[in-house]
Amino acid sequence: MKLQFDYYLNRDVIFLAQDLLGKVLYTQVEGEITAGIIVETEAYFGEQDKASHAYGGRRTNRTETLYGQGGLSYVYLCYGIHHLFNVVSSVEGEPHAVLIRAVEPLIGKEIMERRRSMPVTNAAITSGPGSAAKALGINRSFNEKDLTGEEIWIEDHQIQYTTDQIAAVPRVGVAYAKEDAFLPWRFFIKSNKYVSKPNTF
Repeated sequence: MKLQFDYYLNRDVIFLAQDLLGKVLYTQVEGEITAGIIVETEAYFGEQDKASHAYGGRRTNRTETLYGQGGLSYVYLCYGIHHLFNVVSSVEGEPHAVLIRAVEPLIGKEIMERRRSMPVTNAAITSGPGSAAKALGINRSFNEKDLTGEEIWIEDHQIQYTTDQIAAVPRVGVAYAKEDAFLPWRFFIKSNKYVSKPNTF
């Protein structure tokens, strides 16, 4: 059920951002396993995408992970506060990535409650990329991890959504990307309470 390397080598990051909805993201931190159903994603289309960290071919210590072969994790610190987790996809040298924006708690709910200091019934526990990462115990140490390993991985539990159940809207917080800010590359499950705001379309 664990997604294998071939899955991540798909060069269509827009497809992957939608296909990852319903997949289950797992982490194992100091022997504690937590998992959540992915219910919100954003696609970042490499060097062509003004919203991408790799836009225009930027290669820095931070973005170098994006240039690796698909199947790695890309974790960075946002605003000096939140760790954000991305799935690196496509072939080596093509820096595509999918940001995981929200998950629905599935396994290890009490561990998530402890990490987030709130009950799992509160949608804010895993709503938004910073919250989802914190609930799953993801921090900067998870950067460049093998997504087929034992620390962080994604499984296919055959959770399927129809096209009508998935919203495709502009991404959040990328106004700096000019015309690319309006691309409908944020995908989420319309009826899921764990989707981050704004969740209208």
